[in-house]
Amino acid sequence: MTESGYMDRALEEAAAAAARGEVPVGAVLVDGATGAVLARAGNRTEELADPTAHAEMLAIRAAAASIGAPRLAGCDLYVTLEPCPMCAAAISFARIRRLYYGAPDPKGGGVEHGPRIFAQPTCHHRPDVYSGIGETAAATLLRDFFQARRG
Repeated sequence: MTESGYMDRALEEAAAAAARGEVPVGAVLVDGATGAVLARAGNRTEELADPTAHAEMLAIRAAAASIGAPRLAGCDLYVTLEPCPMCAAAISFARIRRLYYGAPDPKGGGVEHGPRIFAQPTCHHRPDVYSGIGETAAATLLRDFFQARRG
């Protein structure tokens, strides 16, 4: 599968999150060697009453549980929105090889905006970062979701 194919799966998760009333962010975690999808998730912060239930966190937890290890070296994460600082730190701790994300998040991002977690001298692992994959579709999902909520 191609990078855009994995991002399409993340966008499906984001759309499902929006249908549940969650902020439409989706994530897919892939074994970089085999291309196998290890986990996929959408935001569930409202449903689970858990402020840490971001799509990236849920996908990282599920993939780590499925392989029985806290490190996901060699794995790639596809997410529809630039990860927040919490998720960026988790990506670093999990030793994820590559991060692909769609839309930038100037207000809440933690990768190329805000605290830029991977650029900090205290960051022990920096994934390769690729942005803009599926950006238009991801941004449209987010914009439509928030416009509908404003009425």
